[in-house]
Amino acid sequence: MKIAIHHRPGSFSDRWIAYCEKTSIPYKLVNAFDSDIVEQLSDCDAFMWHHHHAVYKDVVAAKKILFALEHAGIKVFPDFKTGWHFDDKVAQKYLLEAIGAPLVPSYVFYDKQEALAWAKATIYPKVFKLKGGAGAANVRLVRSEGEARKLIGKAFGRGFPQYDRFAALKERFRKFRQKQASLFYVLKGIGRLLYTTDFAKQQPNERGYVYFQEFIPGNDSDLRVIVIGGRAFAVKRFVRENDFRASGSGAIEFGREAMDERCVALAFEVNKKLGAQVVAYDFVYDETGNPLIVEICYGFAVEPYDACPGYWDEGLNWVEGGFVPQEWMVEIISKD
Repeated sequence: MKIAIHHRPGSFSDRWIAYCEKTSIPYKLVNAFDSDIVEQLSDCDAFMWHHHHAVYKDVVAAKKILFALEHAGIKVFPDFKTGWHFDDKVAQKYLLEAIGAPLVPSYVFYDKQEALAWAKATIYPKVFKLKGGAGAANVRLVRSEGEARKLIGKAFGRGFPQYDRFAALKERFRKFRQKQASLFYVLKGIGRLLYTTDFAKQQPNERGYVYFQEFIPGNDSDLRVIVIGGRAFAVKRFVRENDFRASGSGAIEFGREAMDERCVALAFEVNKKLGAQVVAYDFVYDETGNPLIVEICYGFAVEPYDACPGYWDEGLNWVEGGFVPQEWMVEIISKD
């Protein structure tokens, strides 16, 4: 087994490479953006690429290349069942509904008048989301029909930029106040008001659809359960101050006693239906205390999960001790 790896410093690939070297798994580094990438993989059995939703070249090319290789019989990470719905909350709505997973009730419209009629009849608040974005980006609470109508009008008009410079700057200030980021980090955000990112320059506005979810009150946190093969680990993420969003808050609890094993069991159950290599499931609770899935994603930050004290196997047996989840990904790919 020889694995080709597209290396992006700071991504999963750092640890994939280290694990291959530690265990003497043959590998080679490739540049997925080379025109002859398929030819470069002719002597490899597998290809791994931690593509990112905010890297424009990744957005344009990754799924096309990975799924083409998978069609040709080359093992890839992430594979189709793991990655086709990545960074697409609308796709996740259809997928989770199709398999009967307990999704937070979600609504998508492709017609302005239908959306406006729904907005007039529904009860508020609701949560508005663009299909792409992580860390609670492109997510807002809608408290009235008037607010919903404005969002619907924009969705079927000029649309929404996927990178909101002002919202991003506000988030940088929040992290600075909570001592999660430096002053330079804030100043860089101010600079982005004048000189935006390459991603923002290249990515077109989101338009032609509008997506809402039910607002589930009473949750001061969410529970993220990450399933990789037959193992799972979890963290509790607390909502931001004076906010309803937990993703990206930086306030995390890792201890096993804080985790709800019902969510772990449910994540294993759903993942069997999905047939995915890796999925992170974000859970909240309805008014009766039942867990609901907010959204899913194959990718996650690297370092924050190093503090997890252990993991569960598929039998919900707890395995105490540190681990490197990226190594499990290589194990999945390297199996015959």
